[in-house]
Amino acid sequence: MILIKENLFLEDGRALSIETGKFARKANGSAVVRMGNTSLLATVVIYKEYKEDLKFIPLTIDYREKYSAGGKIPGGYIKREGRPSEEEILIMRLVDRLLRPLFKDNYYQEIQIMISLLSYDINVLPDGLAGLVASTAVSISEIYFKGPVSTVRIIRINDAFIINPGIEELKKAELDLIVGGTNNYILLVEGEMREISEIEMMEAIVKAHKYIQLQIEAQISLITKKKKFLNKRLYNIKLYNYYYKYLNFNLKVFYIKEKINFFYYEDIYYIYKGCLFQQKRSKQIEKILNEIKFHLSNDSIVINNIEIDIIFDEIKKEIIKKILLKENIRLDGRSLDDIRTICSKVDCLPGVHGSAIFTRGETQALSTVTLGSSLDVNQIDNAIIRAKQRFYLHYNFPPFSTGEIKFLKGVSRREIGHGNLAQRALKNIIVTPYTLRVVSDVLESNGSSSMATVCASTLALMDAGITVKRPVSGISMGLIMNYLTGEAIILSDILGDEDYIGDMDFKMTGTEYGITACQMDMKISGITYDVLSNTIFKAKKGLLFLIKKMLTTLSCPRKSLKFPAPKIYTFYIPKKLIGTVIGSGGKIIQEIQVSTETNIKIKEKEKLGIIEILGKNETKLKSAILKIKNITFVPKVGKIYKAKVKNRKKFCVLVEISKSVEGLLHISEISWKILTKVKNFIRTGDIIYVKYLGKNKKLGKIKLSHKILFYRNYHI
Repeated sequence: MILIKENLFLEDGRALSIETGKFARKANGSAVVRMGNTSLLATVVIYKEYKEDLKFIPLTIDYREKYSAGGKIPGGYIKREGRPSEEEILIMRLVDRLLRPLFKDNYYQEIQIMISLLSYDINVLPDGLAGLVASTAVSISEIYFKGPVSTVRIIRINDAFIINPGIEELKKAELDLIVGGTNNYILLVEGEMREISEIEMMEAIVKAHKYIQLQIEAQISLITKKKKFLNKRLYNIKLYNYYYKYLNFNLKVFYIKEKINFFYYEDIYYIYKGCLFQQKRSKQIEKILNEIKFHLSNDSIVINNIEIDIIFDEIKKEIIKKILLKENIRLDGRSLDDIRTICSKVDCLPGVHGSAIFTRGETQALSTVTLGSSLDVNQIDNAIIRAKQRFYLHYNFPPFSTGEIKFLKGVSRREIGHGNLAQRALKNIIVTPYTLRVVSDVLESNGSSSMATVCASTLALMDAGITVKRPVSGISMGLIMNYLTGEAIILSDILGDEDYIGDMDFKMTGTEYGITACQMDMKISGITYDVLSNTIFKAKKGLLFLIKKMLTTLSCPRKSLKFPAPKIYTFYIPKKLIGTVIGSGGKIIQEIQVSTETNIKIKEKEKLGIIEILGKNETKLKSAILKIKNITFVPKVGKIYKAKVKNRKKFCVLVEISKSVEGLLHISEISWKILTKVKNFIRTGDIIYVKYLGKNKKLGKIKLSHKILFYRNYHI
């Protein structure tokens, strides 16, 4: 067992190490990354047989956080980790987007990369290290990989950048980005911001890239050391067999490609140049594909339908790129910077608290808003985070949105990722005491459905009467690289086909003041700072245009909540009176909730109790408020109160100021006259006014006076 290790140090003196050779030695590649007490293990296993009939690289990324890593036991009845959490799925997607563009296009051997959180330190979040450990494990395996690459999480607090922060630092951040890249190019950007400028965003990316380069240097050093111990002959034979196997396939590809181009190139070309709607264009393309398969079925060259699909896809991509690069014509006839026709409407569902439908070209999203109390918060409890979300957004992408039939298997990873992006775009611009659930259903899709979700959800929140600091819009930018000239063609508001054949999908959201979230996917091995900067500045222009369009539908949030929406009221009581409101076994609070048809939530904060009351009927809501205020009433010294006489005794009367405050009014405080009997002056049930004089320090009983309210009149 030979341990190979590399160390590097950050500017703040913290150390980061990568190592291999100690763990999981039967995997094709394995690595461990450590920073502080946070440790991640990544393993790579390659399926030994070549998988045929595939159109994509069979890459599976799995990331899991063991509760034991943070010294915790799973909650609930089953004390074992189950299905991955949303946070784990988001990291899987992030690593997938980092690595996938760097595998050889026709590498169809199945690859499984598993990343495990071995140990967790609250001062170092693991998601910024996941890309580094995965890249290291792949780079030391025998896979053809255009790496190494790495990721860095960078945040900014008070204009100071912090690399790979802890969870407490993250709460204060005004910028939170995960940046991935190779030594020379940026490959991945994802995160959220509090309305920052384009220049500030580029500054953070450039800063993060410097640390990525340091991590790549460490990987290269580790790989060099590791290769000294590899069986080079075995390694080379595997590569030789791999390329020899595809030699015949490549010859077939050349032959079939030439044949399709000869007979069908012009037909395909004019379909894509005809500015047709997606559905009509797809039908015509499918018709040509079926014809090709029929004609090739009688060909002497043995080829299956999957191989034809792959070749046909290549031809389509070449044709679309040629039209874009040489003629600057897009599939729907727009110029490079044009945004599709926009149509939006609010208040389209009368029974919900807020709703909006946003249509951009052939993409349409319907968003609804539901208001709730703190009882409706989204509880997050995993190995790292234990938190309550008062705003959460769920994104649904049903198969009918693309005209397909698919078996519904629950929420997909894509839906979780797109929903999270839209949620991060909006969460920092909402000001409300309510718990908010936004649901976006994509009714039609031809590119940028997540960005349509952001626009629709903003309008739905405004329609619900929720205060938003400023409206948020979203746009998806594309990129077509001309590899002959090096020219980069940036496309605004991309279509589905443009995303499919393009080299980048850069999603950005923001207000007129700045950027709130972003996500960048690449199909090539990265882009330069200049290309990324130009994309960000172009995206900002698109965002401003979209905001203007949205404001023509609804210029500002509604001044009041809609009729079906519940009203919420929050106030404070002394902490010691919480038990009085709840009552024995919850009897009092349950009675109030039932009689007033409200939901009441009580929580402690320092020396106070926070009462939150939610109800749909305003009259009943006020009744609940009054009942609790009566129960928790605390008299103030020197104040005059209306009191009801509850009982009479020989030398005093029992009076009630509120349901929670009763006191004895002594005979000497009833009148300036000398009274011998109380009953001659006051009757049970009488309403009188008394002044609260404080508490008797020795006995702890309250002191009240009635006579002090009148001028002194001596009786002789």
